[in-house]
Amino acid sequence: MSKQKNITRYLHSSGWLEQLGCSKLTDISFLASGEYNENWIITAAPDTANSPPKRYVFRINHGSQLGLENEQIAYEFSVLCALKSSGVTPLPYLVDTQAGNEDAAFDRGILLMEYLEGTPIDYTRDMEHAAQIFAAVHTQPVPNEHMFITQKNPVADIVTESLGLLSRFADHPKTDKRRKLENYSKQVSELSEQYASVFAAEPQILVNTEVNSGNFIINRTQNTAHLVDWEKAVVSSRYQDLGHFIVPTTTLWKTDFTASREQRLHFLTQYKKYADLPQSLEELSVLTDVLEKTILLRGLSWCYMAWYEYTQHDRALKNNDTFATIERYLDNLEWFLQ
Repeated sequence: MSKQKNITRYLHSSGWLEQLGCSKLTDISFLASGEYNENWIITAAPDTANSPPKRYVFRINHGSQLGLENEQIAYEFSVLCALKSSGVTPLPYLVDTQAGNEDAAFDRGILLMEYLEGTPIDYTRDMEHAAQIFAAVHTQPVPNEHMFITQKNPVADIVTESLGLLSRFADHPKTDKRRKLENYSKQVSELSEQYASVFAAEPQILVNTEVNSGNFIINRTQNTAHLVDWEKAVVSSRYQDLGHFIVPTTTLWKTDFTASREQRLHFLTQYKKYADLPQSLEELSVLTDVLEKTILLRGLSWCYMAWYEYTQHDRALKNNDTFATIERYLDNLEWFLQ
């Protein structure tokens, strides 16, 4: 059965269309897939006469980077619910963690959320948009009772995560790459010890941790900007997002952009303004730099791990462009780590 038929059958049998106030399904089209999720655009006709069609994103989970297994989709839905007042994240509508009971194609669960029209971020034009998005997200209160993973010392936690990625496959053939990344991890671990008390004193907020260019949706017609894909959000320090956003492993993933010193400082200056932060720009820059180095380790360690997964035959989702980028990053390890 085609995925469109799976989705059609589910929407009709689950009652989701009725809950959305829609009378009929008019179209289903593929939107995009990542490493652990695939997304489809659902178009439906509202019950109200003469109302324009409504579009939604139907998100199908296939795995978890956080080790949450079948709880991953509920986790992401909870994050979206916590951030719905920010105005810069997709609105969550419905979630079903047991959808696999009805259709094996959805055995990891599904969610329905707002469809946002636009294009990926242009680093040369949209730094201020990004600063506004981060400020809006980072100033949202974390629910008193929440299920979110917490990383009070993000540097130490990311080093631990990275070493886990490097050791996941004992028969990985690229042992020279692993040794270089393990040596680099020792430098980052020293930063963890040096700045542990500083990060411990930082406010704990919801951070995305995967702020790749394609996760930003910029709508120039409506002058709006959003950040999507919240599968790996945690409660931690703001510097996870700031460092991830500006580090070369992020900006070079889908573009050819590397931030200059001036562009980096401009971004941090705008973020400081919109988030109304009391600390100095110098402190903001230093702590962001610590996380840039840390995120670099995590990104390259993930590439090392994912290279092995991509060369196996049982991976659920594969993207040829992603694999090409993974190989390019591993081939240029020395440049990234310089």
